[in-house]
Amino acid sequence: MDTFSKQTMETYVASFEQVLADYFETLRIRPEILSKSMRYSLENGGKRLRPVLMFATAQMLGGKIVDVARLALALEMIHTYSLIHDDLPAMDNDDYRRGKLSNHKVFGEGQAILAGDALLNEAYSICLAECRKGRTYLAAAEQICRNAGAFGMVAGQAADLFYQGMTEQAGKTEAEFIVLNKTAKMIVSAVTVPVIVYDTDENIVALLAEFGKNLGFLFQITDDMLDVNGDFNKLGKTIGKDAAEDKLSFVRLHGIDSCAQMADRYRDLCLQILNELPFESTFLAALTVSVRNREA
Repeated sequence: MDTFSKQTMETYVASFEQVLADYFETLRIRPEILSKSMRYSLENGGKRLRPVLMFATAQMLGGKIVDVARLALALEMIHTYSLIHDDLPAMDNDDYRRGKLSNHKVFGEGQAILAGDALLNEAYSICLAECRKGRTYLAAAEQICRNAGAFGMVAGQAADLFYQGMTEQAGKTEAEFIVLNKTAKMIVSAVTVPVIVYDTDENIVALLAEFGKNLGFLFQITDDMLDVNGDFNKLGKTIGKDAAEDKLSFVRLHGIDSCAQMADRYRDLCLQILNELPFESTFLAALTVSVRNREA
């Protein structure tokens, strides 16, 4: 990223951290261990990709961060709950997340499950409260909830688990289903929520949905490659787990070199879609390139 894009990214992240701080300022939860376990994972935020995408899209459309701030918070809560559950022994069984011990390694498996449950329910509560703002917020909240559940992220995670160890019986179709649902649909939510809130032209909604889908595939394919050649100190999570657990990853199906070419194509598709938008999208383009070049 160039200096301007990095500064813009930092501004968006800082804006979201303030939204999160304001939320915690009013949060009163008992027992204390539940509050601590929720905060532990939610405050260990990583790149904040989804809120950043939502804020950037809102401003690209001429709107304000405050218009979508609470929905960005709900989306990040859903993402965080999924990571807590994803790290559990019954799922991906990872001891580290973002360079720190996973939630269940600190608070125990039971408390980690409950922290994830609490974050998911808080996210839906926030979405319901936003629906009071009118029909466009209702439609935006519905988009988030649908893409997070049985027609989105949960379906992708279920398929990911089901096909583990079955890479001889499954292939490209199944792998694409996993990535589309487990990763891409949450990113689609991040970039389409603002256009839904602002009741923007359906063609713009469709273009941004396609951008989000391709960015999701780019993110996941890059993630699959980093699982092979990444650095724990940069990634903050265990390397080589996909191969060790015989996951149906793109690297497993296509090999690392072909995945690099595929990632380049998805990057180029994203940039092409952004060029078709009647808006200034320089930051989103820079962010797309940074996803392709990321090491963490």
